Amino acid sequence: MIETAAQFFTSPRLRGEVGLHALACNPGEGDSPPSKSGQSPPHPDPLPASGEREKKSRSFVVAVFVGLIAILNSSAATTAEIPLQDRRSGYEFMGRETRAMQDDDTANPGMLSVLEGEALWNRKVGEAGKSCADCHGDASASMKGVAARYPAYSPARGRPLDLEQRINSCRADQQKATPLAQESKDLLALTAYVARQSHGMPVEIATDERTRPFLDAGRDIFQRRQGQLNLACANCHDDNWNGRLAGAPITQAQPTGYPLYRLEWQSLGSLQRRLRNCLIGMRAEPYAYGAPEFVDLELYLMWRSRGLPVEAPAVRP
Repeated sequence: MIETAAQFFTSPRLRGEVGLHALACNPGEGDSPPSKSGQSPPHPDPLPASGEREKKSRSFVVAVFVGLIAILNSSAATTAEIPLQDRRSGYEFMGRETRAMQDDDTANPGMLSVLEGEALWNRKVGEAGKSCADCHGDASASMKGVAARYPAYSPARGRPLDLEQRINSCRADQQKATPLAQESKDLLALTAYVARQSHGMPVEIATDERTRPFLDAGRDIFQRRQGQLNLACANCHDDNWNGRLAGAPITQAQPTGYPLYRLEWQSLGSLQRRLRNCLIGMRAEPYAYGAPEFVDLELYLMWRSRGLPVEAPAVRP
């Protein structure tokens, strides 16, 4: 039903692209050219006035949209999680061209950020005049498997940190440098470089008495209905994965490729950027970058994708 309803939005009239002026000058989909005087007698059963037709079309669009939301809302947000054997990376939902772009390092635009991250890794910064390499050496050895374990608990902070926060912690504490701004080009590049060293390794999030409360908090956010649409993340990504919404595939939201290059963004972006997009789409108030709620949600999502291989930097539409 979701696929059928989404097809209605392909009509220019239902998108509101056929207005009164367009009807008069350039008949739209399903219209006959305006008759000239003397060409033919009036139709015995004339169509309603164009304004009335447009009003009915808009009402129909609203009805279809409400129907879609009703379908999603009909699923309980506390249904069982996807069984491990059925978990699939977002890669498997992508088209052939997008998968090919991700697989080819020379075509994957995210690899440019990886190269920039390598240069940043070896650059001395801050009052300490140290580079990441001065402490950690060759990233291909020292960072292997790190991204597969993050977010991870920090005893110094008393809560989990995601990979971006860990990089900034090192900058502030070890290099005596100013932390990089969230979603900045340099922070994304360094994160992509570190994450690339775990490419192909299975996600393995630690679960113990220290991380359990934060993991449970992340699960609660994932399953909680919120926003004006009263939707939960689970409504789409647990209950209706493998369907389509407005023509786009509904994936399982397995965050194995972040930071990733999104064709819609034409840039690299973090998982928190994507989560903010989802919350805005639900008409919910998004958390600030770096908010504890986001890190808890990241922790749960990565735990949820345990066993799947790291793909960073992935490519998505």
